[in-house]
Amino acid sequence: MPQTPPTRFAYLGPEGTFAEAALSSAVAPADGVRQPAASVPAALAAVRAGEVDAALVPLENSVEGSVPATMDGLADGDPLVITREVFLPVSFVLAVRPGTRPEDVRDVVSHPHALAQTARTVAERLPGVPTLPASSTAAAARSVADGEHDAAVCAPIAAERYGLVPLAEDVADHPGAVTRFVLVSRPGELPAPTGDDKTSLVAVVTDRTGALLDVLREFAVRGISLTRIESRPTRDRLWVYSFSLDCEGHVAEARVGEALAALHRVCEDVRFLGSYPRADGRASRPVPDEAADAAFTDAQEWLARLRSGQV
Repeated sequence: MPQTPPTRFAYLGPEGTFAEAALSSAVAPADGVRQPAASVPAALAAVRAGEVDAALVPLENSVEGSVPATMDGLADGDPLVITREVFLPVSFVLAVRPGTRPEDVRDVVSHPHALAQTARTVAERLPGVPTLPASSTAAAARSVADGEHDAAVCAPIAAERYGLVPLAEDVADHPGAVTRFVLVSRPGELPAPTGDDKTSLVAVVTDRTGALLDVLREFAVRGISLTRIESRPTRDRLWVYSFSLDCEGHVAEARVGEALAALHRVCEDVRFLGSYPRADGRASRPVPDEAADAAFTDAQEWLARLRSGQV
């Protein structure tokens, strides 16, 4: 039976975050109820508890890299799977309450990734002014509107929503940054293969010579290209690491399925995080003839004949 499409969504709040904008670009407002969450862990916890059907959370940024809260939240706890990815160009304004002058600003608040992406520009415009972290760019904007801080690095939509005005626009040090968000839900029926998909997983390996090579080999010998790989400490044991990675292809494909089965054999643990349509605008590399499903089927039939005595 086909899985019912999600109708209740959580996102990293409060209102006015890039996550809300990304969710709006992926799901029409009429298609579901949106619920802002105070943090990435809170959004994922709402999915696990059944309070919402899915959550949209940031996974990585083209300038600052991965979002640890999302990486760790997907690797730990009850399993969740990615069903969709969304790429959102991000731009920042330095927002203040109306009437605030540069010399009035005593602090600047924002999400750590936003602060890192605007550090040079903010320092040039407000030399010597300290920066402080917030749970999200929209939370930073709200805190300025409430009078808790003087300036926020946030999205233009957040500044408008909380009645702020830009002290400076386009304050990113590297214009053109893009954030990748993922829509996650509890395990269920997977999205059907499209021929241009990604598969995500976390592989835990022990501290031994060649452990990473063993992981990479299972993809290379099957003609599978990786689109992302990075290591994270498992946090429960010293010198035991997990590798979070994305590869081209869908688990329904023979080559990807065989690779995952092989990883299950050579790794201490493998957590499948989903197969879903890729949305990064890059076409998957052509599948070599020897890695196509037909080649795997032919090989299995040949092996079956050998085992039955038909040499």
